[in-house]
Amino acid sequence: MSTTPGEHDDRDLERPWTSAYAPGVPHDIAEPDEPVTRWLERAAAEHPSRVATDFMGAVTTYAALGRSVARAAGALRGLGVRPGDRVALVLPNCTTHVVAFYAALRIGAVVVEHNPTYTAGELEHQLRDSGATVVISWEKSVEAVLAARASTDVRHVVVVDLSSDLPLVKRAALALPVAAARRTRATMRADVPDAPGVVRWSRLVRHARPLADDVAHPDVSDVALLQYTGGTTGTPKGAVLLHRNVAANAAQGQAWTQHADAAQTVYAALPFFHAFGLTLCLTYAVRIAATVVIFPKFDVDAVLDAQRRRPATFVPGVPPMFERLAAGARASGTDLRSVSHAISGAMSLPAETARAWEEVTGGLLVEGYGMTESSPVALGNPLSPARRPGTLGLPFPSTFMRVVDPEDPSRDVEHGEQGELLVSGPQVFAGYWQRPEDTSAVLVEHGGRTWLRTGDVVVVDDDGFVRLVDRIKEVIITGGFNVYPSQVEDHLRAMPEIEDVAVVGVPGGDLGEKVVAAVVLAEGVTRVELSAVRAWSEHRLARYAHPRELVVVPELPRSQIGKVLRRVVREQVIARVPSRGERP
Repeated sequence: MSTTPGEHDDRDLERPWTSAYAPGVPHDIAEPDEPVTRWLERAAAEHPSRVATDFMGAVTTYAALGRSVARAAGALRGLGVRPGDRVALVLPNCTTHVVAFYAALRIGAVVVEHNPTYTAGELEHQLRDSGATVVISWEKSVEAVLAARASTDVRHVVVVDLSSDLPLVKRAALALPVAAARRTRATMRADVPDAPGVVRWSRLVRHARPLADDVAHPDVSDVALLQYTGGTTGTPKGAVLLHRNVAANAAQGQAWTQHADAAQTVYAALPFFHAFGLTLCLTYAVRIAATVVIFPKFDVDAVLDAQRRRPATFVPGVPPMFERLAAGARASGTDLRSVSHAISGAMSLPAETARAWEEVTGGLLVEGYGMTESSPVALGNPLSPARRPGTLGLPFPSTFMRVVDPEDPSRDVEHGEQGELLVSGPQVFAGYWQRPEDTSAVLVEHGGRTWLRTGDVVVVDDDGFVRLVDRIKEVIITGGFNVYPSQVEDHLRAMPEIEDVAVVGVPGGDLGEKVVAAVVLAEGVTRVELSAVRAWSEHRLARYAHPRELVVVPELPRSQIGKVLRRVVREQVIARVPSRGERP
């Protein structure tokens, strides 16, 4: 059901915070009754000539996007992909990513997103766990995919040439025999080995027969996505998101932003493989038939160039992006006043960042909160003068919350006391892929509802605004990416010079947090260089997980049962000047 603003039902007694919603935001959304794929079909029918995607100046209308998705869906069917099969995407942001995402969903397959910078080891675990049979991979990721394939169910690796999505003039420029062209080409392309099961995306799609219109869409209760997340342990688990979950979160976002009629231009500088970027730039954006301006990676100059060419109205991002864009706009004189709304996530939004952004745009920048398991947005600050920088905001429409004793989630704490945040709503995931014990640890039943344990300690103000106090889980958030200390520690302990290690996050300026390794040197070792540690990590950890600082300690603080006390380590690291790798 949907509650008209100003109207109330009995559920509002459980949600006093709805009185702080921005004017016009409903207390509830209509429960989703159609899969995500229907939105693209509707956008192509109702707005055929509207630009759907703009990738570095190469534009695709909604009608053309619909045709491309139909042809790609036919190509995947030709490879033997059937409803329920998992299709892995190992791609940066590009038009082909959008096409592949919706094509896989259209035939009822399950999309599994992967970071294209992952190492073979990281990909191997996730591909094996998901049981993906087809991987659609960027050329520069193919080497890692092929190295990971042996112990998986992958039958086909479909290779994407990123440069083929560029405008014709830019694509032709890559072939020029000049240094600048060679450097640009090297960032986009790579040689692909001739291996069994490897096929080019362009060739596959060119010869495919488009999927017939009468082929059934998936059901709203079918699985749409497996999004891998480390949760509280650092062991990657596939969060099962149904079409219903994804559709609900996009509908909640539309209700929150009130983007319904006027055409919007959404800047997609967040990676599609991240739950935040996927929802706001791939599903929410198509639901409102927005024009999505796609960036293969975040680059201030590229974003400001696009702003001069196709001005944004809505920008989702992380705080460092907004800081750099605001500074860049001031320095270059770029006009950002077309941006009416911006939403920040993945890390805390500093009040000064919000002020700087709002000064250069005249629009609003608010913080949202969520996790992969909530598709991902669960709370947000209102897009109104009532916004409160520094808080997580209010639960979204159709979302309920409780604050409980972390040791006993059946017991609510007194109002104003700290406790673990639990949320319930249609965006809450179905569980972890083939991990019933992990699922039961985070999904609990209470009062006739299913509640998601977030693992975050919060306190709720009198008017319902939620403030983050601490993280129960010890994930490090650096540059918007999650780094799981146990994974980094396990790898570094295998380094001959290191006896023991604790990895923590400390304030890192525009990164949010930076990864710091506190190490105990092996017997007889007097020194280890940070460069050596980073070199050791090169082929096993994503770049953002590499330690940025190294501190040598005589021993690590431990609890009575021998567990390393990471919070104590963090305090010690912050209190001292980092060592250059010498034993004290």
